[in-house]
Amino acid sequence: MNQPLAERLRPKTLDDYISQSHLVGDKGSLTQSIKQGLIPSLIFWGPPGTGKTTLANIIAETSGRPFYTLSAISSGVKDVRDVINKAKQSGGLFTAKNPILFIDEIHRFSKSQQDSLLQAVEKGWVTLIGATTENPSFEVIPALLSRCQVYILNSFDKNDLETLLKRAIEKDDIISQKNIKLDETEALLRLSGGDARKLLNIFELIVSSFDSDNITITNDIVLQKVQNNTVRYDKTGDQHYDIISAFIKSIRGSDPNAAVYWLARMIEGGEDVKFIARRLLILASEDIGNANPTALVIANSTFQAVSTIGYPESRIILSQCVTYLACSAKSNASYLAIKDAQQLVKETGDLSVPLSVRNAPTKLMKELGYGENYQYAHNHENNFANQEFMPESIKNTKLYDPGNNTRENTLRDFLKKRWKDKYDY
Repeated sequence: MNQPLAERLRPKTLDDYISQSHLVGDKGSLTQSIKQGLIPSLIFWGPPGTGKTTLANIIAETSGRPFYTLSAISSGVKDVRDVINKAKQSGGLFTAKNPILFIDEIHRFSKSQQDSLLQAVEKGWVTLIGATTENPSFEVIPALLSRCQVYILNSFDKNDLETLLKRAIEKDDIISQKNIKLDETEALLRLSGGDARKLLNIFELIVSSFDSDNITITNDIVLQKVQNNTVRYDKTGDQHYDIISAFIKSIRGSDPNAAVYWLARMIEGGEDVKFIARRLLILASEDIGNANPTALVIANSTFQAVSTIGYPESRIILSQCVTYLACSAKSNASYLAIKDAQQLVKETGDLSVPLSVRNAPTKLMKELGYGENYQYAHNHENNFANQEFMPESIKNTKLYDPGNNTRENTLRDFLKKRWKDKYDY
């Protein structure tokens, strides 16, 4: 039986590796470490199909180290200990050739399974490489996370995906035997969602559906073929991110009916209850914010409740939260404020803090003017004193613009009264 196209095209060297130039490009943060074989324990964090497993294999091959691999889906503590015992026999402390242990979907390991790795990583018996699609800050225990460096892998961009298609057409032993003409690629790229594996799976599906070796691929053909071969929701597969995207956008769009439908799809597909609740927590701040501050409180209570209870009862709590958030007033003003503020910081650098609002804990600092002319707000009418808090070069810059809703219009009126001579509210 033939291997899938994605497996046949899996790169064996860094020269063949596509994308992630920030990690393995000429100036990538991992390039020299890989070439020199000095690899720390690390975790690759990124969406599916971004090359996490491939990069781990290349690291092992380049370094010449023994390579062990486990899947968090099918492995337990005993499997981890067996591998560590083998690793101790083939490598060990103070050797540059200690074995590499690659754990796919490490976020699925329980606390006890992750605990079983600690000593081996700390003693240098193995170099751990973990791969995860979930935020390691939430899914990897702090003790293990502190012993690893986290590297983020990004979804493939348009150029990366087109390069991958070209490589498949030109270099794959099976595909290259056909006369394939790519008239249009937009549908292929859009359906892939930046997932290289998904792109190749779709491409192979379409190519194999033709009886002739002379194949012309258009957007219409791609959409037709893919719609005829839809798959069920799989929390570890291609639809994971598509469905959570539809879920979030339904709530943002104030449609509780669609939101509950997509929630049911995830629940029936066995999605991690904390994954769903965490996305609701983010949404409550990003898409509702100060239009309804209670939304964040309810989302946080939901996260805590479902983390304690689990399925099946959690579905009721999730449904309550989802319908509440969907029916809430919406505002992304807080999200835009921090986004613009971070961009301003990147553009202007480390601007000096105004002397009047600096802390002055020592006599010398007071003599240098730290804290001088600061006006304590509570000593003034309405607990407000009109003074400058921003660095001089960016003073009068407005970053928070309240949304047009009942609660934030109240905030806007509050700000207008106090800052009418400074900001345009």
